[in-house]
Amino acid sequence: MGSSQTVAVFGAYGHTGRFVVAELRERGFSPLLLGRDPDKLRALATGLEYRVASADDPASLDAGLTGAAAVVNCAGPFASTAAPVIEAALRAGIPYVDVAAEIEANADTFAHFAERARNAGVAVVPAMAFFGGLGDLLVTTAMGDWSAADEAQVAYGLSSWHPTAGTLAAGAVSRDRRDGRRVRYTGGRLEYHPARGELPVLEWDFPTGTRRVLGDFTMADVVTVPSHLAIPEVRTYMSTEAARDLAAPGAAAPTAADESGRSDQTFTVDVVVRSGGVRRRVVAHGRDIYAVSAPLAVEAVQRLLDGRTRTSGVASAGRIFDAPDFLRALAAYISIEPVEESHAPTDQ
Repeated sequence: MGSSQTVAVFGAYGHTGRFVVAELRERGFSPLLLGRDPDKLRALATGLEYRVASADDPASLDAGLTGAAAVVNCAGPFASTAAPVIEAALRAGIPYVDVAAEIEANADTFAHFAERARNAGVAVVPAMAFFGGLGDLLVTTAMGDWSAADEAQVAYGLSSWHPTAGTLAAGAVSRDRRDGRRVRYTGGRLEYHPARGELPVLEWDFPTGTRRVLGDFTMADVVTVPSHLAIPEVRTYMSTEAARDLAAPGAAAPTAADESGRSDQTFTVDVVVRSGGVRRRVVAHGRDIYAVSAPLAVEAVQRLLDGRTRTSGVASAGRIFDAPDFLRALAAYISIEPVEESHAPTDQ
């Protein structure tokens, strides 16, 4: 349990932030609520401490993190918030975790803070959430004793995707940064290319049945996975119904289906890694991609504070934690099927 350690949550009153605060309380931590809107903080902070802090005010961040053992950044767009909050965490000498799904923001974290965080001996774990974190843990688990693989594929079988305001804002920032281009990870690097036509529609054989997915629907796994695994091709896919929901004009926000605030959205994440003609597969099932990001982030915080880590500095979930053990710890939230190995054709 958290032993009443104080963990700051920046963006505590956002959709995912509220789940993180609840998960911290459930585990015995003392959440410290941070954000720029005092009214929203006050409304959430029943029995909890809150402090007003803004990403564009370093002094307020320093004051906000005073006395905290770690900080979880839940405030997107992370292109704007990640760097200032990481800077504050480094000044405070405390671990930093975020739930960023933005490809470019996560790439920036690795590029700009790797040396400084390592020299400071401070752990910085970006994308510790459904996108980027869970996929990395699953790929790392599937790799097992392999030191390299030819490719990794991560297929997201979401029943729906009703985006939060933060997701929509982050998507707009990413589109602006890409200037009409698409991104993929191929040949061992991120590659930007002109968007020509619609994304390809493919058939993916999930354990629960064949579903239509969009190819080249690139998510944060293309940053986290190759940050520590020798895999030159990392591809991600998204179920067509989820992609359609996300792109719909005036897309509806998630709706709570129970008293915890979780929606009735379900997900299957199917991961396949291939080395030559050998494939390894691991599958995860669960409910509500936003709600499940909370136990992912808080489990990370607990392990960082307990010292159950493999490195320091900027590191993805699969690099800094024991991936299979981490996934086992989330059994109450995510069902993991055992890794299967098979000989198969080299393409899906």
